[in-house]
Amino acid sequence: MTDEELILKSRNGDRLAQEEILNKYIGLVHAIAARFFLHGGENEDLVQEGMVGLYSAVNGFEEGGANFSSYAYACIRNAVLSAIKKSLGAKNAALNDFVPIVEIGEEISSVSPEDEIIRRENRREFLQKISKSLSSTEFKAIVMQLDGMSVAEISSAVGKPQKSVSNALARAKAKLVKLYRKED
Repeated sequence: MTDEELILKSRNGDRLAQEEILNKYIGLVHAIAARFFLHGGENEDLVQEGMVGLYSAVNGFEEGGANFSSYAYACIRNAVLSAIKKSLGAKNAALNDFVPIVEIGEEISSVSPEDEIIRRENRREFLQKISKSLSSTEFKAIVMQLDGMSVAEISSAVGKPQKSVSNALARAKAKLVKLYRKED
């Protein structure tokens, strides 16, 4: 049965169809949640938020747009990120230092599964390669910057002054330029 058929049956009250579609995508929920770390929090909290996003995807999916797997990915990721943003308030001070471990790729639009696997593998190989040339601090800083974080956000996440983060980024960039010039 296709995802769309399962979703239609689920919306019509078929609990088995709903359970099947949720079970089919639970691995994706775990994979997305595993990319983030919350100091003082549990990975299961993010998995639970991801499941809420998946449930929302099942209920909000409309045929004619992106395929369901792409839509589900976006909904799950947005639910996890939304939970992290909500946790940043003073009420949740223990959770304030979330750090994306490695955000693999960008939003999926209409990328084929094969292309997505190749893109993820290329990113993984790139990160492994640069991790060998950079210090731990430099690697963390450059990955966070690649993920779109500002120097101030990186500084807060790693618990180092902004000047130290800026210096680590400058060293990392210089090392990477040398590394990639050798290959040319």
